[in-house]
Parts: sequence; structure tokens; C-alpha cells
Amino acid sequence: MNVALTRIGRDLGGSTSGLQWVIDAYTLMFASLLLFAGNLSDRIGAKRALGWGIAGFLTASIGCAVAPFLGVLIFARVVQGSAAAIMLPASMALIREAYQDPKERAHALGIWAVGGAVAGAVGPVLGGALTTIDWRLVFAINLPVCVVMLVLLRSVQKSAARPTRFDWGGQIAALATLSGLVFGLIEGGSLGFASPVVIGAFAVAAVGLVAFLAIQARIRNPMMPLPLFRPRGMRIALLVGFAFMVGNFGTVFVNSLFLQQHLGMSPLLAGLVFLPSAAFSVCGNMISGTLANRHGARVPIVFGLLTMVMGLVILILTAPLGSPWAVLIGSIFTGAGGSVAMPPVTSVVLASVPAERSGTASAVLNTFRQVGGAVAIAVFGVLIANRTHFVSGAQTSFIVAGAVILVAAVAAIFIRPPVESTAAVA
Repeated sequence: MNVALTRIGRDLGGSTSGLQWVIDAYTLMFASLLLFAGNLSDRIGAKRALGWGIAGFLTASIGCAVAPFLGVLIFARVVQGSAAAIMLPASMALIREAYQDPKERAHALGIWAVGGAVAGAVGPVLGGALTTIDWRLVFAINLPVCVVMLVLLRSVQKSAARPTRFDWGGQIAALATLSGLVFGLIEGGSLGFASPVVIGAFAVAAVGLVAFLAIQARIRNPMMPLPLFRPRGMRIALLVGFAFMVGNFGTVFVNSLFLQQHLGMSPLLAGLVFLPSAAFSVCGNMISGTLANRHGARVPIVFGLLTMVMGLVILILTAPLGSPWAVLIGSIFTGAGGSVAMPPVTSVVLASVPAERSGTASAVLNTFRQVGGAVAIAVFGVLIANRTHFVSGAQTSFIVAGAVILVAAVAAIFIRPPVESTAAVA
């Protein structure tokens, strides 16, 4: 998707803020609906929820592939993000159901993460090649993948359902909060942060957040039970998930535009620059579970985050050189570091809650992750919107990402070697 942005802008029109919305329309709905999707997974069973999500993703991908205008593409991305929100917590809940032993689960989660890493390895190059033909193929390629997933899902054992009420008030408040925040950040770059529209968006976000917390504290069946945040490991894991997406998602967005718009590279060549990073990410995911089992979750998380910081330092120092090789090397560190850190973070979350809350806990983690990605795209897009100051804006973006990740690394030091009891949340 990132590699195709420049061609999409050329064919459908749109400024940097328009391209930000192509990314964030998806991410916004993904983040906003994950909590609802976690409850849905618990209520109807993970297998059924995953099937619904795959079918919705397939339909939305068709809409993206045939979109005649940028507005239609953005709307289809909204639907696509909504479907993806249903898929993710359901897939993690299926792993929790299938692997009761923590060590087996750690390896399973590593393999689950390898799926994303392999897609990351293939995606930029395949996306670049497809974009060279027609950027619409970037979405059309999802269709056979979704069909295969639906066929494979038929062989999965039926998941247990747990009756629960949907928190409609909390969902509306969460959507208002994230929509107001992301809209304000993106449009603030073009309209100005003193604009009444932007100020109003931030006001909506603030009111929505207060309302969301109040609703979660008072109702009987909240979508994000506040006791989930009591275990220290859970709180740290959420911070790490947020920081990881700021560093990973945000820098890929900046570097994709840097390579194509600033250096004039083709989509295919830009995709090839990210290939080594994705390959190292596959290796990182494969060894992460072994490191966590030998040394505890803290070691791979801290090590991985500090490796990401090293990569960002390389990008900061070399940005004025305009070298794709420097982007390649810096991306290797950020990609490999993140792939080592994230699987044990997921294990920390799942070990911090009872089994029946695994879907909700997974949704909370991924909500924080996606909020980090959405905020990074919004903020970094503003920083690089001025083409005459693109390099300095990119450097500032990398500095912000590095600072956020460093804070998370320091916090991760305080993860207890034996993760909090699974009975920590009632």
C-alpha cells in the first residue's frame, strides 16, 4: 500500500493529506473497532468472527480495486479496515484456544507473526511490481488470498461462544475520540492548527475520551474493562505496542514517499529497498519465541526496541545524503528489532488475563498498536507535507519515533521475569 501511494495520487489526484487518508481511513477503523471486534469474537466464537472478517475484507478489496475517485477509495478503505478489525483478535483468540501451554503458545505466536513478516517481505516488492502495471492490482491480489483463507477455515474446530452485551455507548465514544484526533492531526497540516475546524475536531476527541472512560467505569459489560490495566505487564505491553507502530508504520510511510517523491525511484525499486528489512523480520520472528522461553519476555522486548532505535539513528544521520542504501540499512535495524520485540509482547498480554478474556485483551493490545500507527501517519504526514523541507521533516519524524521507542524500552525493563498471574484480572 505504501509503495503504491505515489501512483494513486498521480491517477486519482490528492495532496499529501489525501494520501494520508488512504492509509489512515483503514487504520482509523481498524483501531476504533478492535475493542468491539474482541467482544464480538468472544460472543459469537472466534471461528465465526474470523469468517465474517475475511468475507468483509474480500468485498472491500474489490471496492478498492475498482475505485474511480479518491473519495471512493477512502470509503472502501474504511470498510476494509473494519473487516480487518474483526479478523485480527479472532485469529489471536484461535491461537489461545489451540495452545494452552505457555511455551507452545509462544512458539505458535512466533509462527503467527512470521505470517505477517513473510507478507512484509513479499509485499513491498510485489506491490512495486504490481503498481508498475496498475496500482489497482495491489488490492486485487487480496481476492485469491481471502478465498484460500475461507476454505482453510472450514477445517478449524468450532469456537466456544460466551454470551456478552455489546457496549454501544463505549464504541461510539471510542470512534469519536479517534476520529477527532486523527482528523485534527491530518487536516491541521493543511488548514492550520488554529483553524476552527481543527480545534473543533480536537474538542470532539477530548469529550469522546472523557465519555469513553466514564462509560467503561460504570457499565456492567464494558468493551474495554478497566481492570485489564491493573497488571504491570499489561500496561507496559500496551506502551510497547503503541511505540512499535509509531516506529515501524510511521517510518515506512515516510521512507516510501522519500524514495519515490524525493529521490524519484520507481515503485518496484522502492519496494526492493524494503526487502532486506522484511527478510530480517522473518528471522527475528522465528527466534523471538526461543529467546523469550530462555530469558523471559523482558530481554527480547528491550533488545528489539533498542535495535529499532539504532535504525532510527541511522535514518536521522543519513537523511541529508539522499541515499537509498542508508534507508535500506536503517530499515533493517527497525524491522528486525520490531520483529524480535513484538511476539513476547503478545505473550505478556495473553498471560496477564484469564483465557475467557483473551479476545478482548488481544483487541486492546492491537487497538493501542493501530492508534500508534494512525497517529504516526497523521503527525509525520504534517512534518513532510512541505516538499521544500522534506528532509528536515523526515529527520524530525525519525527523532519523534526514536524518542517514543526509547521510552517504551526503558519501561520494558520493569517487566517482571515471571509474567503476572493469569488470575490477575477477575
